[in-house]
Amino acid sequence: MSNTSILGADFIEQVEAIILENIANEQFGVSELADLMNMSRSSLLRKIKTHTQLSASQFIRQVRVTKGMEMLKQTSLTVAEISYEVGFGNTSYFIKCFREQYGYSPGEVRKGAVPEENGNAQESVPEKYKWYAIGAMAVVVIVGFVLFFSRKSESRVELEKSIAVLPFVNESSDSLNLYFVNGLMESTLNNLQKIGDLRVVSRTSVARYRGTEKSIPEIAEELNVNYLVEGSGQRFGNQVLLNIQLVEAATDRPIWGEQYSREVDDVFALQNEVARKIAQAIKAVVTPAELQQIEKIPTENLEAYDYYLQALNLYYNRTPENLEKAIYLFEKAIEEDDQFALAYANVAISYYFLDVNQKEKQYTEQINNFADKALLYDSRSAESLIAKALYYMQIEEYNLALPHLEKALEYNPNSLAVVQMLADLYARVIPNTAKYLEYALKGIQLDVAANDSIGKSYIYLALSNALVQNGFVDEAATYIEKSLDFNPENYYAPLMKAYILYAQDGDGERTKRLLLQEWRKDTTRLDLLQEVAKVYYYQEDYDSAFYYFEKFVAARDKGGLDIYPQEDVKIARVYEKMGLKEQAAKFFENYVEYCEKDQSIYKSASMAVMYAYKGEYNEAIEQLRIFSTQDNYQYWILLFQDMDPILKPLEANPEYRKTIQKINDRFWKKHATIEKVLAEKGLL
Repeated sequence: MSNTSILGADFIEQVEAIILENIANEQFGVSELADLMNMSRSSLLRKIKTHTQLSASQFIRQVRVTKGMEMLKQTSLTVAEISYEVGFGNTSYFIKCFREQYGYSPGEVRKGAVPEENGNAQESVPEKYKWYAIGAMAVVVIVGFVLFFSRKSESRVELEKSIAVLPFVNESSDSLNLYFVNGLMESTLNNLQKIGDLRVVSRTSVARYRGTEKSIPEIAEELNVNYLVEGSGQRFGNQVLLNIQLVEAATDRPIWGEQYSREVDDVFALQNEVARKIAQAIKAVVTPAELQQIEKIPTENLEAYDYYLQALNLYYNRTPENLEKAIYLFEKAIEEDDQFALAYANVAISYYFLDVNQKEKQYTEQINNFADKALLYDSRSAESLIAKALYYMQIEEYNLALPHLEKALEYNPNSLAVVQMLADLYARVIPNTAKYLEYALKGIQLDVAANDSIGKSYIYLALSNALVQNGFVDEAATYIEKSLDFNPENYYAPLMKAYILYAQDGDGERTKRLLLQEWRKDTTRLDLLQEVAKVYYYQEDYDSAFYYFEKFVAARDKGGLDIYPQEDVKIARVYEKMGLKEQAAKFFENYVEYCEKDQSIYKSASMAVMYAYKGEYNEAIEQLRIFSTQDNYQYWILLFQDMDPILKPLEANPEYRKTIQKINDRFWKKHATIEKVLAEKGLL
């Protein structure tokens, strides 16, 4: 046996021992393991992958399941008790993982329904990985995610034309020229993103590598790409120097590189040439329409372009202060070139983000005017279309935003911002669970590169949300566990997990306990605060609901926030129960206004609650009947609508129960259709 394999075995044994010492700790994950091994997370991931062909989270899960098998054979504990003893917070998830690993359920082991050799708990953990890496992957729900996350050897084939543009190095003696060098990097990235035959990772994914000491193969592995673009540049006077190379990740070998020395007024031709040559080097197909987009010159005025580049660094930061500074610089660019479409678009987008969470909108007119100017001077620009879409989102004309976003995606097929907005719209305001899942999948393709632990955690969170909204509860549970494996501190994953667990077994007390636990970690979180209040509301514990709703209302009013207006009817009922009838009436008035403005498929469901609150029960049932003809509503409707205290008086009417059954039946029929389509596409 070679020294390498001996050291590898020793390493795996040490890792396994540490996991076993912490086996009952549900929160013990990759970060905690790396700390106890005195290793960086990336080094731990790489070394475990080398010796087991598994990711670190898969390795931890494998050790937990193996210990579970041992306890099944040596103790009289129930399957549920064992699942908690080996660190699974969810018995269903333990059973699912157990079946993936062994091919049968823990219950079958307990009953002695499997041959002894198949249930051998003494098999060493490293040996089992040889078949687990193949067998377990067959049961992962979304094949696309397997390609990206779990089997990188295969993803290298599937994602042959995947590329990341690393932050360029500023070699100017004047650090103030950094914005110009950053502009060269941004333009290279933006031009490549317009090529549909490429998968180009987002700028947020690569930003963390500025000044990194990691090697090209390390970065490429973390970003899961085949090619990396490196560059350095400097500007002195009217001269631009650019060194750039395209590196093949697998060999760490430059396959194209060039040094440029150009006049500043030739910078656009330089940027376009770089994009074309990179595409040629990796044999990417560039359509005539895409080439036209790449060769487009944003402005002939170099003074305007200089102001524009200065604004970008501030614009991407997105704090209110930086957005205001960016607007000033974009407007300076427009003063130099009053037909600069990109500058107009980015001013509109900046105003939108200044206004986005404010109850009283201040910049609606500015957003519209600047977006129209952007479209006037370049109607085939993704940024111009995004700006106009944001105006429609600002005035809550969401159906008008959709075609602009979909057209923007044609001009920039790698636009993560557009994909995320489409996913969000289909998730929240124009509910279409199938479309939401589609864009969640597309978003993963673009943002999979943000696969440090935090980035991957949020990626899995989004997928889990898309799955559970479509009724794929067990699959959602799998991915929310992955989300927490990568980052136990994920801001939203515990909230999602609490409700997914509820969807699995209906344990409301546990849901309340988990939500309270998270809110107490950060009592400024209004999302958790109103969720806690709602759980008490559904339990008809109005005193407790009032305690939390009162805090929520005070914070919402103090911040001038226009958030969760759909919950005002619940707040009204709670305040009414507390004898605060005048305040209750005001909240109900706000809810009526919300219903009147609602353009979503949920309008009739919301109005049913409105009528039921007023005691107009026949009208409420009629609105529910209308809602029962809708499609693509979220699974949460099935779970919580029938629990609402406001609707309980309707239960005496036989038409109510029939209507609720229709709503349930229609959802599951749609669920089956989605499941069939995904299966036909090889995604399920």
